[in-house]
Amino acid sequence: MSEHGHSPKEIAQRIGAPPGRGVLRDAVYGAIDGAVTTFAIVAGVAGAGLSPFIIIALGIANVLADGFSMAAANYSGTKAELDNMRRIRKIEERHIRNNPEGERLEVREILANKGLTDDVLSLATDAITRDRESWIALMMEGEYGLGGVDPHPVKSAVTTFVAFLIAGIIPLFPFFLGLENAFIVSATMTMATFFVIGALKSVWSLSPWWRSAGETLVIGGVAAAIAFYVGTLFHA
Repeated sequence: MSEHGHSPKEIAQRIGAPPGRGVLRDAVYGAIDGAVTTFAIVAGVAGAGLSPFIIIALGIANVLADGFSMAAANYSGTKAELDNMRRIRKIEERHIRNNPEGERLEVREILANKGLTDDVLSLATDAITRDRESWIALMMEGEYGLGGVDPHPVKSAVTTFVAFLIAGIIPLFPFFLGLENAFIVSATMTMATFFVIGALKSVWSLSPWWRSAGETLVIGGVAAAIAFYVGTLFHA
């Protein structure tokens, strides 16, 4: 996470409009899977000794069909997460309406677990339960572990598909261009893609860039090696 300022205005803007989880997970997920699955097809078909035309046809089919399938699955999963948050919110609204004292005790327990005690705990409980939206938000976070920023199904789906498409098309470039030793060039480009994805991912983590890049490279390399080996079993 980038550094940020602590002036009253900056704090109010940042806390008042939190960014949520963003699309990093979706981008990394889509890019790695796009590169892995497309090169797995390239490696498997090349290992079987089939023509470059078949590699291109199957690769394009994978990029479009599997990319869309992943995007649709991510959309459905994120939407299900959003629907579940709405369902739980309805439950809390009903509980606050039907049993406000019980819900007040829950608020008090949540705040006590955050370190508030005595008069401060009582005052904070009273202040939060006077505002219905604040009350519900605290219960969503404290009782169910759900954040206050809703996920975005469409944004997640589009990010996954675009990342899958960009990374997934890379292993096919040498075959599009009709290069000699296209498979070796494809393997090199794909391994470089894994390395770059891993290195970029380290920007948002505490791992050194070389470790993140190496881990991603190993994951992709193992998947490609398995696919190539299986393909050789069907070599004519």
